[in-house]
Amino acid sequence: MQPSFVVRQALQLALTANALRPPRGARTAVPAFFAGWLTGELAPHLLALTAADAAAHVARHRGGSSKAGLALATASAAGLGALIAQSQRARGEIETALSEGIGESYADELEHPPSPTDLATPWGQLAMPFRMRDPGVRRTRNIAYAPGGKRFLLDVYAPREPVTGAPILLQVHGGAWVIGNKDQQGLPLMLHMAKRGWICIAINYPLSPAARWPAHIVAAKRALAWIRDNAESYGGDPSFVAVTGGSAGGHLAALLALTANDPALQPGFTEADTSVQACAPHYGVYDFAATSGRRSSQTRLKTLIARHVFEADRDPVNFLDDYIAASPLDRITEDAPPFFVIHGVHDSLVPVGEAREFVRRLREKSQREVAYAEISGAQHAFDVFPSIRSAHVVRGVERFLEWAYRSEKRRSQGDRGDAAPHSRDQTRNSRE
Repeated sequence: MQPSFVVRQALQLALTANALRPPRGARTAVPAFFAGWLTGELAPHLLALTAADAAAHVARHRGGSSKAGLALATASAAGLGALIAQSQRARGEIETALSEGIGESYADELEHPPSPTDLATPWGQLAMPFRMRDPGVRRTRNIAYAPGGKRFLLDVYAPREPVTGAPILLQVHGGAWVIGNKDQQGLPLMLHMAKRGWICIAINYPLSPAARWPAHIVAAKRALAWIRDNAESYGGDPSFVAVTGGSAGGHLAALLALTANDPALQPGFTEADTSVQACAPHYGVYDFAATSGRRSSQTRLKTLIARHVFEADRDPVNFLDDYIAASPLDRITEDAPPFFVIHGVHDSLVPVGEAREFVRRLREKSQREVAYAEISGAQHAFDVFPSIRSAHVVRGVERFLEWAYRSEKRRSQGDRGDAAPHSRDQTRNSRE
């Protein structure tokens, strides 16, 4: 029994070390991501399991416990404790990003400024991280926003109690443009926002290699056009749509925000309004065309985007302009809406330097506010299920979105009073 205990603790220590300091390099990126992602976000659960395993081992082998196994368990527990402390930093990092990006007094502009309870870690919710549903949220599934089958379906998340004139959040899933669906990502944020009176809409879109660029962004714009035409019947306010998404979904969300009403991306529906009023991309791919010269961007362009996302006969050497037209980094203008860019410091799949450059150019060109949060210890996809880190990020994104909504209403109405519809008050007073 002792060797198995030693092996378990050695494996856990290796996973913990990888989460604390993931290796760099293209060859190790994917395994480092998978190992570090789950370990980092489930650190409290793994700490409890490590302690229980060690206690059970001691109880079974009184006087003959494996000193090596217990030493490994102690080191692993220390590392997991460091990961938990690291996760808690997200609260301050998010708040600093918002204060620096949209103003130190931004909370005074919110309908309901956050209370200490709102900002606390929701331990009860985190106990069962994969149970993602809320009795206060009603979900309407598989609505067709365009012809074409299951890749053109969306889900609507709305408060259980009917609302009218609610702001809208559009969620775009990731998956390297080749996998994924609307059921797998963005759920913690959408459930949180819907419970607070928002209408949240998650979409599918065509995937490569069966679909080739620009089918992905054209579908996202068709979904946005559907929202503008149909949101009122679900209680939404079509004049305010924010967009979010992670990884490839972050790429599409950012591109959607930066290409409002671009006729080249709206074939057959050029008259539709495809503007968005705010954007909150998470660990997005921004240097799509690798124009920054970053090695990781060039590798992604050659091995994934050019081979599987674009048509095979449209290589980036001879058709670079097509890739640039698809790249958020190269589509920034002064008309960009407010952004809240979020990226993990330990992201193995999309290195944080890519987000830094995107934010630098946004702040250089855009006339609107740009907030940027680098989240300590965060891997790619850190927000897929509730965790200490993702809970703080979700609540920070809520504050950004509420600020953006009220700011947009003041801009459009010239009214510095209560811009939020009264019908949302009761829903938003119900806090987790």
